[in-house]
Amino acid sequence: MRSSPIPLVAALLAATGCTAPQAMRPPVEPGPVRTVAVPAIAETVPVGIANDDAADDPAIWRNARRPAASLIVATDKKAGLHVYGLDGGSRHFVPAGRVNNVDLVDLGRRGIIVVASDRNDENAAVLLIYRLDPATARLTEIGRAPGGAGEAYGVCLARSGSGLSAFSVLKNGRIEQVRIDFSGDAATGRIVRALRVETQPEGCVVDPRSNTLFVGEEARGIWRFDARENGSAEAMLVAPVDGRHLVADVEGLAILPQGRAGGVLIASSQGDNAYAVFTLPGMKTAGRFRIAGGRIGGAEETDGIAIAGGGFGAAYPGGLFVAQDGKNEPNAQNFKLVSWAEVKKALGLR
Repeated sequence: MRSSPIPLVAALLAATGCTAPQAMRPPVEPGPVRTVAVPAIAETVPVGIANDDAADDPAIWRNARRPAASLIVATDKKAGLHVYGLDGGSRHFVPAGRVNNVDLVDLGRRGIIVVASDRNDENAAVLLIYRLDPATARLTEIGRAPGGAGEAYGVCLARSGSGLSAFSVLKNGRIEQVRIDFSGDAATGRIVRALRVETQPEGCVVDPRSNTLFVGEEARGIWRFDARENGSAEAMLVAPVDGRHLVADVEGLAILPQGRAGGVLIASSQGDNAYAVFTLPGMKTAGRFRIAGGRIGGAEETDGIAIAGGGFGAAYPGGLFVAQDGKNEPNAQNFKLVSWAEVKKALGLR
């Protein structure tokens, strides 16, 4: 989301009971930064009206039995949630007002759970909880949970026993961990602990293998936290904004795990319309890419991103990357679909 970071004074930090993380900066790698260009394969229909800042954040559900029938859930932060097919067409829309970010997780028999950050009340964040029907592409609200005192921005999910942990990222720098419970007639949730960064964050993602939470602080970089409820609240700055590989604002984050500890983490480097790629577990820089114009336009000023591995049909044989396009002129903003296999090839990744 394009906005200026909000400085937090020491009095506010003391009042919240959270200690701001200290910047333990890894060394900046020398040498030129490689940025490659890849084309978009498809795009969604425009969101909202022309020149309106409405599209924001996507999440991907892969249909393992029929990959080409996979779905994308994405936010219109002025109006609600869209569900798209891989052709970019709208399959369903849920009016929900000012929802900012979205994430989903497939819980098997419990269904495909979708959670969106609700900022209709800027003083009280709410998590909206839905179930996605893969056959009809329809979203059904199944509950709500508190997201913390402040304006809702980012959200990301991680399995937690028989339920879910949701991380509600607030504009004021606070990150609330919310335990979501499905034992009753409606899904509910309660805040179990709080983390924070010093200035405005938004994007977040969890590596479920190591119980690691990554949070993007727009002006400073990517932080790593322990995602366990009883874990340490200390943080490490694992990818600082350096103006080379990662350029402020740091926006959406996405993760593609591989094996026991490998894979990549991708960040929207909104300041120069690129995407920074880091290899896991060490967060080493692995190059950058842009979505270039061609038959379908490129992407600029990207807020939210999402990635999923596996085949998604002939057009996406090695994974799908989705990015919000903050311009898409002369039409309204939308979301671009990119073959992850093409990105890997361009960057020389295995």
